[in-house]
Amino acid sequence: MSGPEMITLGCRLNIAESEAMRDLAGDADDLIIVNSCAVTAEAVKQARKAIRQAARRRPGARIVVTGCAAQTEPQTFAAMPEVARVIGNADKTRADLFGFVSGERADIHVSDIMSVRETAPHMAAAFTDHARAFVEVQNGCDHRCTFCVIPYGRGNSRSVPAGVVIDRIRGLIDQGHEEVVLTGVDLTSYGPDLPGAPTLGMLVERILAHVPALRRLRLSSLDSVEIDDRLFALLTQEARIMPHLHLSLQAGDDMILKRMKRRHSRADAVAMVARLKAARPDIAIGADLIAGFPTEDEAMAANSAALIDDCDIVFGHIFPYSPRAGTPAARMPQLDRTTIRRRAADLRERAGARRAAWLGMLIGTRQEVLAERGGGGHAANFAHVRFEGILPEPGRIVSTTITGIDGDGLKGMAATA
Repeated sequence: MSGPEMITLGCRLNIAESEAMRDLAGDADDLIIVNSCAVTAEAVKQARKAIRQAARRRPGARIVVTGCAAQTEPQTFAAMPEVARVIGNADKTRADLFGFVSGERADIHVSDIMSVRETAPHMAAAFTDHARAFVEVQNGCDHRCTFCVIPYGRGNSRSVPAGVVIDRIRGLIDQGHEEVVLTGVDLTSYGPDLPGAPTLGMLVERILAHVPALRRLRLSSLDSVEIDDRLFALLTQEARIMPHLHLSLQAGDDMILKRMKRRHSRADAVAMVARLKAARPDIAIGADLIAGFPTEDEAMAANSAALIDDCDIVFGHIFPYSPRAGTPAARMPQLDRTTIRRRAADLRERAGARRAAWLGMLIGTRQEVLAERGGGGHAANFAHVRFEGILPEPGRIVSTTITGIDGDGLKGMAATA
């Protein structure tokens, strides 16, 4: 093993930042870095489990915990005997913190994330063994949804200048990457903090114009209410932008959306998806949905379930609601866990049925698939495809005939030419 072992939990932004930290830590073979997530109480529980498993698997290794859960709950992780150091999100750009750790108790390096005003330039782009490269263009969030603890883990919104982003993408293309994913905590809020207040659409235009060798550009989670006309035109007319959008919808009932302090209505979400599908019918829609938000009754839950069909959601990310300390929703009347789990299961079943129907319609089509390690890859619409027959070289985009369904994805035969 050369260099630290990375354990990455949570979002695509964490994937990018994990690789930046791997570079910062150098050749520290005895180091395990756990990059945690805090989006739900279950995510924090998973981080603790991953730490314990890593300690059993590699006794004597130094375990450093960072990420959103480390930022919001540093004492939780410092109290674990397996942990040597806890590093906050604002501090994980410091190479010295991945060095020697002394003492029997974990030390804590967690600064005030709300005081951070800029992204760290060397955290702007990174990737792992993934065929896709992940480029951080934005961090933090200025919104305060009542259920969400992430702003307290990531701080306020801040953007990476376009020139830095373009240079990073050029470097990734020079290294052979065919696809780049733009990541951020609240990606569609890109730009107001930069000179001239550029928008995400302006950034995408500059990337496409100045990096002509980039074959595929993918955007991570978008807030549908912030898709302006410029970005809409790019999403629906630019072939180099992949026909797959993940929308932060969270619920399909207007009262619950208001209590979540979301900025869109149910009708807004349905109308945006209808416009997108009308302009580019092959766009595949993904969405986050929370089951069992406080005060949600059966009729409200039914409205959220119906949103899966109304918005043709084929990539449903379902989260059972869990109260996060310090958030307004945690002080609202809570549902019992049995009801929350049942509603989450109902949403997953409905999302699964929608996905299966969509996958069935893709049988017999030809898809351009970015080959990855492990014998599979992702089509432009982000459907996972398992290759049959001769496996293409990872990192190549190959024309693939879809022959059937394979679990939650597809299987297909890649062209050998």
